[in-house]
Amino acid sequence: MDNLQDDPVKTPGHLWAVGVISLLWNSFGCVDYAISKLDPLGYMNSVGMTQAEVAYMLAMPAWLSAFWALGVWGSLAGSLLLLLRSLHAVTAFAVSLVGLAVSQLSHFLDSTMPASMNSGAMMAMNFLIWGSLVFFLWYASRMKAAGVLR
Repeated sequence: MDNLQDDPVKTPGHLWAVGVISLLWNSFGCVDYAISKLDPLGYMNSVGMTQAEVAYMLAMPAWLSAFWALGVWGSLAGSLLLLLRSLHAVTAFAVSLVGLAVSQLSHFLDSTMPASMNSGAMMAMNFLIWGSLVFFLWYASRMKAAGVLR
């Protein structure tokens, strides 16, 4: 049987667990991005950012904001596509990883970024974001290779 419809691959239970967890996790990044763009001053002040941090975030160039958007919305798309068992989940997670890499590399190389934005807690959160996104990309790739994603 060469046709996938004649030989369906059963969806493993762990796909639903990973898919829902990734959807919830990646939704946080989208909410952060959306509120940062819709009510930047209100949101940034409500989370306790300093004036220097708020000024830095408000001065973010459009191209950098675009990569941030690729990162968060790409991972949300990857989560939804994973739940839909689409092989395009791999591409979406890869695009998200590019967005994350460019935006974080830019911040790392930017000498105008306030030192308070490189705190231990921020670094830990960055490692958590990297780890989760690499895991979701790896997982989606494994599910594609197993024929679960089509």
